[in-house]
Amino acid sequence: MSLTDKAVGMFMCWLSRTVTGAAIRWVNCIPSSRQRVYYANHSSHLDIIVLWAALPSEIRKVTRPAAARDYWGRSSLKRYLAINIFNSIMIDRPGHGENNSNPYKSIEAALEGIGDEYSLIIFPEGTRGEGEEMSHFKGGIYALAQKKPGLEFIPVYLENLNRILPKGEFVPVPLMSSISFGAPVVLRENEGKKEFLERARQAIIELKEIL
Repeated sequence: MSLTDKAVGMFMCWLSRTVTGAAIRWVNCIPSSRQRVYYANHSSHLDIIVLWAALPSEIRKVTRPAAARDYWGRSSLKRYLAINIFNSIMIDRPGHGENNSNPYKSIEAALEGIGDEYSLIIFPEGTRGEGEEMSHFKGGIYALAQKKPGLEFIPVYLENLNRILPKGEFVPVPLMSSISFGAPVVLRENEGKKEFLERARQAIIELKEIL
């Protein structure tokens, strides 16, 4: 990363914290540089930036967000931020780009992008919600757990970001928010897809309820 990119990255962290006033909490979990998947509710285009910026700097260096190419590749500025600053793994979501026939192509891209070194940021709902209630999770998070046995999945609840930058808006409204990291979730032996997805989703709901 160039000195310019480092400066932009530091500015993005400062801007994220200034605009959102985000309080960061680790609940039954401690920061670690071990390989993890940070998965969160999704209600705003700020989600990637705010979650990435909330991680301690040493962890942030080895954490890559999965970024939807149809959004983050839409302009040169977004591409620059996604690739040069966030070190994102650009993902073709099902129904977009070249990913119409293979819904798990994005999982293959994510696994290749993290290897055995990097952690990952994902949003298992697949698309932004309204912020009031999470949609059911897509199967990709379960596929990741199957491919990487023992991998820790860290639930993250992002509070109030849908009000700071609602759908269709381009200028954020300064409001208070919080980011809560919860206890690790690991795929259990012989655990089925439905059970794992619901348990992972419930872990975020429980973080919301203890605010």
